[in-house]
Amino acid sequence: MLFIENLDVRGKTVFCRVDFNVPLDDRGEIRNDTRIRASLPTIRFLLDGGAKLVLCSHLGRPKGKPDPKMSLRPAAVRLAELLGREVLFAADCIGPDVEAQKAKLHDGQALLLENVRFHNEETKNDPAFARELAAGIDIFVNDAFGSSHRAHASIVGITDFVPLCAAGTLMKTEVDHLRKAVVSPAKPYVAILGGAKVEDKIPVIENLLHLADHILIGGAMAYTFLKAQGHDVGKSMVEPDKLAIAAKIMAEARLKGVALHLPIDHVLTASIESGTVAKVVDSYPFPAELMGVDIGPKTVAEFSGIIARAKTIVWNGPLGVFETPAFAVGTVKIAEAVAASGAMSIIGGGDSIAAVDKAGVGSKITHISTGGGASLEFLSFNTLPGIDALEKGSHA
Repeated sequence: MLFIENLDVRGKTVFCRVDFNVPLDDRGEIRNDTRIRASLPTIRFLLDGGAKLVLCSHLGRPKGKPDPKMSLRPAAVRLAELLGREVLFAADCIGPDVEAQKAKLHDGQALLLENVRFHNEETKNDPAFARELAAGIDIFVNDAFGSSHRAHASIVGITDFVPLCAAGTLMKTEVDHLRKAVVSPAKPYVAILGGAKVEDKIPVIENLLHLADHILIGGAMAYTFLKAQGHDVGKSMVEPDKLAIAAKIMAEARLKGVALHLPIDHVLTASIESGTVAKVVDSYPFPAELMGVDIGPKTVAEFSGIIARAKTIVWNGPLGVFETPAFAVGTVKIAEAVAASGAMSIIGGGDSIAAVDKAGVGSKITHISTGGGASLEFLSFNTLPGIDALEKGSHA
């Protein structure tokens, strides 16, 4: 895979796929510009190197048709403020007008295209659409790690129609760190997995069974595992159709000598909406009217002890209903434990990142991934569709 620092971009028209999928408020103003800031090193390198820069991103899920509420125009304004230089904006991402704007670009000038998902062909990875995106382009740069688990036209298809492909700075940073977690990681290796659904984590758990020494499971998905062990977990969220898979995973873990840890005590509530703790229990059955919404203090202590001995830590997903303050305690405590461990630590997923921010320990985490879904898929399969496309296109 080629990287931008190995390329001479002066005078070249460069199409850079970025991830500007930023949250907007009701007035269409950006609430958090972290993703835009994350791509600044690549954008500055290309502009300072004299590239004629065409930037492309998606925002939200507009279902293949224009939606003013999901326009990237605010991102163009914010990017110009951050760069301290003009950023042109195109009202579409393909078509004669866009091609004319590309052709008029000067060296060191940037043009941001309108939301690429305003066209259905993007998510379908339509070759004709990818060819249109590539019109007049000399080099394709992918700096959108957080979108690279999608085989979409602006991520994968375009690489078939551009002479040269390379990875941006953010992409390189993400891949370098994540590969440390899947290629000869330092031991002991601890994986922390949370969130609502077992189904979302099956591939990564199966891959981690070949890598990790300990897998710590929390969040709502823990109750599917506990139910598979025969425990009565009251009103807790359980995926009945995943009980057999959960049992199979636990059996495989025992066979491979991987310690799979489930919560040993639980914070219960009558309803998430109430935002109040009913009780903390360390035995079964749960009261029929209550549900688990966070790990309890005994689990925090056990998990923290395992984390303290780790050399490699990967974490994806909250260990409770993190959005509610009363049910976020366990997740924040685990964030503090990860930060204090001294291990090579990688965190992906919005709620896990929010926990690190809430605990004020972000500076003590080795790498905070910009893509929760992408990092999870990389940990599952050791690659992504966007990475495979870059590696194929790098030698065109």
